[in-house]
Amino acid sequence: MTSSSGQFDPSAAAPFMLRHGHPGWLGMAYHAHGPDWVELKLPWREDLIGQPGMPVLASGPIISLMDMASGLSIWTTLGALRPYATLDLRVDYQRPARERAAVIGHAQCYKTTRSAAFVRGVAHDGDPDDPVAQIAGVFMSIERDPRSG
Repeated sequence: MTSSSGQFDPSAAAPFMLRHGHPGWLGMAYHAHGPDWVELKLPWREDLIGQPGMPVLASGPIISLMDMASGLSIWTTLGALRPYATLDLRVDYQRPARERAAVIGHAQCYKTTRSAAFVRGVAHDGDPDDPVAQIAGVFMSIERDPRSG
């Protein structure tokens, strides 16, 4: 899950992290990353639609996509896998995803402090300038301080 430099590598970690649990059931896949951002892909599946007769992904799987992409962006920014918990994740939906379209979740960790990480991002179905949703999140470090006994 690390690169040759010893840094956290989301492209190496994703095949393991995304095949288990909720991300695995949803079918999330690694898409791309940079120094402080990660993109994951959520494929369209009929069992993930929001309303019968409307072949668009439901909001719940998109929230899960953005939460997972956010966590990976934090670890990418830090260069290490450390425990963080979602404290607040605001999702502002702009429109439904296109019919039968996969959704890409782009999350960027733009600031970290000793105890928190701040993330922003978009979910889109092919055009980041026409997002399905925008997110803003705060994640809390839950790493135990060894000095606390």
